[in-house]
Amino acid sequence: MRRTFKVAVLFLLLTAIAGLNAGFGQAHMLKPLTQRQKQRRAMHLRDSLLRVINRSDTSVSTLLRKVEQYTTLFNQINNNLAEGLDTSEVSDQLPAVIRRLNKIDTLTNTHKSSTLRYLFVLRDNLDRIQDVLQGWQGDLDVIDTNLIQNQTDLNKFYKDTLLKAAPTDSLLRGTFFKQRKTLFLLWKKTDAANRGDLSKVNYLQDKLAVAFTNLLDETDHIDSKISKFADKAINGELGYIWESDQQYSDSRSAFNSTIKVNSILFNYFIKNEGFTHFMGLMFLILIFTWITVNRIKVKHNAEFSATLPGQVNYIFNRPIISSLLVATTIVPYFYSHPPVVFTETLFLFPMIFALVFVKHEFPASLYNFLRRLFLLTLIYGVSNLFIEISNFDRFAILGLSILSLLIGVQFLKQLKTSNEGQLPYTVLVMRIFVGLQGLSLLLNISGRFALAKILGITAVFNLWMLIILYFVVQIVSQGLYLQFQTKKNGHSLLSWVDYTVVGEKFRKLLTVMAALVWTFFLLQNLNLDDAMRDYISDFLIQPHTVGGASFTFEGFVIFIAVIWLSSIISKIISYFYDVSALRATDLSVLKKKNRTSTLLIRLAVFSIGFVLAVAASNFPLDKITIIISAFGIGIGFGLQNIVNNLVSGLILAFEKPVQIGDIIEIDTRSGTIKEIGIRSSRIATADGAEVIIPNADLISHHVINWTLSNSNRRIELIIGVAYGSDAAQVKKILEDILGNRDDIMSDPAPAVFLHNLNESSVDFRMFFWAADINTWLGLKSRVLADIYTTFAKEGIDIPFPTRDLYLHYDEKPTEEANKDEPAPGNPKLATDSNKPGDGLEDVKH
Repeated sequence: MRRTFKVAVLFLLLTAIAGLNAGFGQAHMLKPLTQRQKQRRAMHLRDSLLRVINRSDTSVSTLLRKVEQYTTLFNQINNNLAEGLDTSEVSDQLPAVIRRLNKIDTLTNTHKSSTLRYLFVLRDNLDRIQDVLQGWQGDLDVIDTNLIQNQTDLNKFYKDTLLKAAPTDSLLRGTFFKQRKTLFLLWKKTDAANRGDLSKVNYLQDKLAVAFTNLLDETDHIDSKISKFADKAINGELGYIWESDQQYSDSRSAFNSTIKVNSILFNYFIKNEGFTHFMGLMFLILIFTWITVNRIKVKHNAEFSATLPGQVNYIFNRPIISSLLVATTIVPYFYSHPPVVFTETLFLFPMIFALVFVKHEFPASLYNFLRRLFLLTLIYGVSNLFIEISNFDRFAILGLSILSLLIGVQFLKQLKTSNEGQLPYTVLVMRIFVGLQGLSLLLNISGRFALAKILGITAVFNLWMLIILYFVVQIVSQGLYLQFQTKKNGHSLLSWVDYTVVGEKFRKLLTVMAALVWTFFLLQNLNLDDAMRDYISDFLIQPHTVGGASFTFEGFVIFIAVIWLSSIISKIISYFYDVSALRATDLSVLKKKNRTSTLLIRLAVFSIGFVLAVAASNFPLDKITIIISAFGIGIGFGLQNIVNNLVSGLILAFEKPVQIGDIIEIDTRSGTIKEIGIRSSRIATADGAEVIIPNADLISHHVINWTLSNSNRRIELIIGVAYGSDAAQVKKILEDILGNRDDIMSDPAPAVFLHNLNESSVDFRMFFWAADINTWLGLKSRVLADIYTTFAKEGIDIPFPTRDLYLHYDEKPTEEANKDEPAPGNPKLATDSNKPGDGLEDVKH
């Protein structure tokens, strides 16, 4: 019963709910939708559909885009791999390099390495091999990096989980699986090719690393033998000269091995340095063209052809030999580690050319000495190529030392009797040459053959190098002088440069460079160039720590070099500004402003140079605050005046109260400003003196600037005429004199005024203007001359003071007066001028 009741109640409830819904539905259907509601419902439906479509397309498009990206990447990798690896040079030449290393190792451990020259020959070969291996290592590292990047991209594809998903759409699923399979096959092919190439490169890198390790070991081995050889050479590797060692008696073997080894080195060097040979040839053509063209210009110029040949005698008389001398002296330094046989062969040419110049330009005594020394140098050069010690070579060096001593002492005796016309410092150089040859002789006799040979060869070759470099400096200086003379009347940049200033500085620079070349050549002959280079390199790059700040001497050198270069650039800029002012016919306001701006340019160059120097030297910027603080303390105590002048220089540069070319008066000095520097300025006075004035004085003192806005100058004259002259006539004459002149400005117009009535003259005051202050004294002189001439013609007197002297005799016959009276016949000048008629009366007219 209860259950039946529950079912009935539930049925009634459902019926009521259904009725309510039907009622609401009818009411809703009865109420029509507005136009806005319809548009909004349609928009919602479109947005819902679009969101569904976009969500499904995003999933499919991502997969397809991934497939396309990987396909493009793999095709690109395949194309790069298909071009082949650029390792053919390494693969082909590495075996030959390894054989050379093994050969050097064999030769190092034989008796042939007993000479120091041969050890350095082997070391030079190792240095060249090291340069080659380092180049190959860099090339293989680049290839290996690219292959590793390829492999990284290939591994990304294998680990990409997104490609393992499948689209929900059955139609797209089949297409996607097909493309993924094609992509997988492409990946497999690309991965296999890349791994193969990576294995080849790694194999070459391993072989190259082994070869490089062997090279370093061999280099250390040879350096050790060189060090031991040096100790042995100092202590004596042989007995006395009369105690010949039988193991070094085979001269034929030493000669044959020398020819064989040096031939191999020479041929290898010639074949593998083609580009450097070409650069040397281009340098020779450039020098020859430069000298020849300037020489032709001089010969076709009648003004120069009569005077210049005596000043450029080397170039003018022998242009071909001059060009060859300069080129063959400089070209050997184009090469890195050239063999000795090549450098000695090339060194023969400048020696011959120097002999030609000495024969025609210097005394016969010098030519005779160098001619004999040339023959000895040839034998020294052959001995320097020997790679084995032999008794024959030892006696040859002994004979060469004796002959060098004889001709050197003989030439010194000739210099004592006549030293005119010789090369500079000839006596000093010859004394050093004789001393080295004497020391070489003693060392050879005592058994120190290696040192004796080195000293003998060094003395001879460096003497020749001194003579050759002297001619190189002379020829280049003459060429520069010739260049300036041919461009002097043109409009080129060189026509603005004064050779008397630049030529001397350029000659000093050439002398310094020649000294450096000679020093390097000396170290080469002493076999110390590599050791010195390594020592200097280690010294410069070794870090040092002071007060927690780390620095290297290399950074300091770079810093100083950049600062020095910036100072040179600023001086060049100042020089051209000064030259442009000297060449200008007038100094207008704009030109003076441009010249004054040179101070700002110099400051800018110094500032940029300082920043670049700090950046290039790797100096920690945070440490600059310490330096600034130290400068602050120094400024507070002792640098006040200097800083005051520096700041005043900046004020002068920006405000420009005075400019270069202005005529100023400051205190008791007057003159023309020639330079406004950072700390001080320079003015040139009218008497030719140059006065240095601190910049602070130009700011704090009263300065009269005659040419601040223009160069005009007013001239004032006071002209006196005698009483009785017609004032109107005088004024008319003066006005006519001033009005009929082209050198007097018409605006402002000249003026004449009656100025004053003096006790003996009537004064007229004249005002007129000179257009250029530099000409005002000449204009004043011409006007005064015209006034004097015109007054003389018109009969107008110019008064001048006169004095009448009256002498009176004292007639008192007293003894006191007689004591003071002069001798008879001599008048006495009375000293009491207060008595009438007594003494000296001065009457002015």
